[in-house]
Amino acid sequence: MLDFVVCVGGIYVCFLTWSALQERVTTAAYGADHQRFRFTIVLNLLQAMAGSLVGFVYIRAIQRKPMLQMTKHRWKRFFQVALLNSTASPFGYMALRYINYPTMTLAKTCKMVPVMLMNKVLYRRHYPAYKYAVVAMITAGVSAFMLFKSNSKKGGIEAMENSLYGLFLVLINLAIDGAVNSTQDQVFAEDKEITGQHMMCLMNLCSSALMALWLLNPFNPELSSALTFLYSHPRALVDIGMFAVCGALGQCFVFYTLASFGSLTLTTVTVTRKFLTILISVFYNGHKLNPRQWSATGLVFSGISLDVYMKQMAKQAV
Repeated sequence: MLDFVVCVGGIYVCFLTWSALQERVTTAAYGADHQRFRFTIVLNLLQAMAGSLVGFVYIRAIQRKPMLQMTKHRWKRFFQVALLNSTASPFGYMALRYINYPTMTLAKTCKMVPVMLMNKVLYRRHYPAYKYAVVAMITAGVSAFMLFKSNSKKGGIEAMENSLYGLFLVLINLAIDGAVNSTQDQVFAEDKEITGQHMMCLMNLCSSALMALWLLNPFNPELSSALTFLYSHPRALVDIGMFAVCGALGQCFVFYTLASFGSLTLTTVTVTRKFLTILISVFYNGHKLNPRQWSATGLVFSGISLDVYMKQMAKQAV
């Protein structure tokens, strides 16, 4: 139980910081010309490279273990996960052209549903009945919290922003994310020698290779444009470096949780982190919650409590 608590704390601390840095990198105006860093593939490449390096150092320097002996089948599986992972994010970025940020956040908090669905559809994985109740309670609670939030009327503009096409792109993004998590579960299940740190190091290595190939395409100007931007705005390089390192450290906790407790538990942790972030923001900024939002909050924490209680009971029964 202690290792789970440490993982949750590490994920919360690292990714709350990472989120703040991500917002700064993607929205800050750098230099006298007030330019923004808009090169998302380059940003993802640097994050993947940092994750692979930190994973390698963790295995060799901290665990003092040899690297995994790679076979053709293992390379195939790692590239499969990396390709899915690299494919998901562009759909999220495209969706934001058609829907607003609250709608995207609302959809992302329901990620546990596609994770469970993809595990069942792709790999015929079964869950105990209480897991379905936990997923339903947390998803319904977070969704209700967001839907009951007071917001201003924007008429036709809001309707346009929340177009069905944008929501369709979000669904594709979530479905691919679900496929990533379920495939990672399957890799761990079929090959017991693979640890969370191996997944972190090698999946990020494969992702780096795929994104580097895309950026080195002579018809793609993103890499040269990004290098020109960073040369002209060195402060952005500092922010991006901190962003990549913080994300890589957070991945240590993420992949340990994934290997030890499974993708559904990991998704539960990340979804509740987003929810707690909303609550912290509400209290920090002095906002008030209406009774329906308090009910939704209670539903989320009831789901979390049920999950923890059932896991503890299962351990005592062994």
